[in-house]
Amino acid sequence: MSDAVLFTVDEGMARLTLNRPSRLNAFNADLAHAWRGATTEAVSRADVGAILIDATGPAFCAGGDVIDMATMGGSGADITALAEVINSGIRALTESSVPVVAAAHGTTAGGGLGILLASDYAVVGSRSKLGSLYANIGLTPDLSVSAQLARAIGQRRALQLVLQDRLLSAAEAVEWGLVAEAVDAAEGVDEASLVRARGEEIARFWLAGAADAYGEAKRLVRSQPERTFVEQLSEEARSIGAALETPDAQARIAAFAAASANRAG
Repeated sequence: MSDAVLFTVDEGMARLTLNRPSRLNAFNADLAHAWRGATTEAVSRADVGAILIDATGPAFCAGGDVIDMATMGGSGADITALAEVINSGIRALTESSVPVVAAAHGTTAGGGLGILLASDYAVVGSRSKLGSLYANIGLTPDLSVSAQLARAIGQRRALQLVLQDRLLSAAEAVEWGLVAEAVDAAEGVDEASLVRARGEEIARFWLAGAADAYGEAKRLVRSQPERTFVEQLSEEARSIGAALETPDAQARIAAFAAASANRAG
């Protein structure tokens, strides 16, 4: 696998680190293919129960590599094909039953928003900025931004973001529901390290708890648009019944009942 994405697995947590810091982790062909390979491997491994996406350098992801587009002379068909490679990685994450946290320090823009939206829980730094900016270079949203942004923050706010030359502050991104939390760092403290540490803490929390139940809850929410309301009710009923049969749920329910009995006594 290319070093454009650093991939490790440690005690159930897969870490995918975007690693083109000199280009603000903007996607070129190398990063696109490395991304597809890393995401596909992460969701297919039996020893992975949580995924953390982070990045090296001063920013999380600036989207597509505009300089590369300008100098390589690729056609529109080439860009479409490259977007589809990245999309396959986004689908691998969103269609899996493995919960994903993004630790997105610095700036997240353009297609970087799509990478962030592929996570189920996003953490930024208090000085982070997030925005669309596609129209600044005459392009349109890609990498799931038009598919997921409105679902995350509502159509009106999504339109405000994609139709303006605007970067949200971390506080605004939390208020809008685009990210879950913003980590505050004292002056002189490396905010990126704190964001990464908080992302890992969240992934470890999932792993230390009912990891399978968290994963199935993620799957139910993510896959809901594919079903009618009645179909979703049926899928929920099927899922909770299946969960009840697992050894983890049996042990947790027994422990809960025992603790309740002790309190009552």
